[in-house]
Amino acid sequence: MSGGYAMLLRAPHTRLERTVRPPAAPGAGEVRLRVEACGVCRTDLHLLDGELPQARYPVVPGHEAVGIVEALGEGVRNLTPGQRVGVPWLGHTCGRCDYCRMGRENLCDAPAFTGCTRDGGYATHVVAEAAFCVPLDARWPDPVAAAPLLCAGLIGWRALRIAGEAPRLGLYGFGAAAHIVVQLARWRGQRVFAFTRPGDARAQAFARSLGACWAGGSDQDAPEPLDAAILFAPVGALVPHALRQVRKGARVVCAGIHMSDIPAFPYRLLWEERELVSVANLTREDAATFFDAAAQARVTTHVVRYPLTAADAALAALRAGALDGAAVLVPDDEAP
Repeated sequence: MSGGYAMLLRAPHTRLERTVRPPAAPGAGEVRLRVEACGVCRTDLHLLDGELPQARYPVVPGHEAVGIVEALGEGVRNLTPGQRVGVPWLGHTCGRCDYCRMGRENLCDAPAFTGCTRDGGYATHVVAEAAFCVPLDARWPDPVAAAPLLCAGLIGWRALRIAGEAPRLGLYGFGAAAHIVVQLARWRGQRVFAFTRPGDARAQAFARSLGACWAGGSDQDAPEPLDAAILFAPVGALVPHALRQVRKGARVVCAGIHMSDIPAFPYRLLWEERELVSVANLTREDAATFFDAAAQARVTTHVVRYPLTAADAALAALRAGALDGAAVLVPDDEAP
C-alpha cells in the first residue's frame, strides 16, 4: 500500500520533515484512519521545544486528529469502516495500575500519548487504539471544525468541571481552549472574565465577541472578585496573579501539560482555603460527557486552515499568538 506521508519531528528544536510513509496495517485492537484534519495544540510547541520528558523522538505530532476508519485490526468490534472518529491525546492505558482501577485513567502509570509517545495526526493516515477513539456522530459533520474539540475542547471541559460552577470565572490565555470554554461556561450560566497577553486588543475583542463580560490584559485586575480561574497560558508568573483575583475558598486550575516555574509568593495568597490544582490528561468519560455538552451548548470553533505540509507555519502562528481560535492542518490534496 502506498500514497501516504507524515510530518516527522526527528528531534527537539528542528523543523518538521515531510516523510513518505505508506499507510500501516493496524494491529490487534487498533484501527487505521484516513486523516481529514488535525488540530494544532500548544502541547505540540512543548514537544518541539523538548519540554515533555515523556516524549519519544522521532515522532509524528498531532493529537487532535479526525478521520475516517479505513481498516480494522483483529478484535475490533466498536468501530466500523467508513465511520468518522477522533483521536485524542490519551492513546492507551494499562488498565491494571491503581489509578486505572480507581477510574482515574488520566493518571495511569503506563500510558501512551498520541503525537508524543506514539505517532499522531500530522499525517495522511494514523493508527490508533480503537478503544481510545472518539466516535463523532452526525452532530459533527465538519472534520476541520471538530478537530480542536479533541484536546482544546476535552482538556478545557475537564478544567471547567474541576473549577466548579463558579458564577464568575476567569480564563487566562484566550486561545483554542478558552474560546471553547467560554461558550460552555456561558451555556452553564457563568460570567467569564478573559485575561489575554497585555495589550492584545484583538484577542480581547475576540473574547468579548464570544460572550466574555470583561476582557483585559493579564497585567490587569478583574473588576470584581472571581469564584474560580483557569490558566491555559503556560506562564507560571500568572499563578500568583490569579490567586490575587479569586475570593476566599476559590480554586485556581492550571490546565497545561507544561508551565514555566511558578515564582515564590506569600502564603497570604493561598490562605483562606484557596486551592491551587492541576489538570492532567483526560479520560474517556470526559469525551463522553463533553461532546454531549458541546452539542447542547451549540459550541462552534473558529479555525484557520493550513495545508499539512505547512505545519511549521501553523506552529509559528500559534507561538506568536497570531491566531483567533485554533489552527487546523488538512492533508494537501484536501486543503484550499
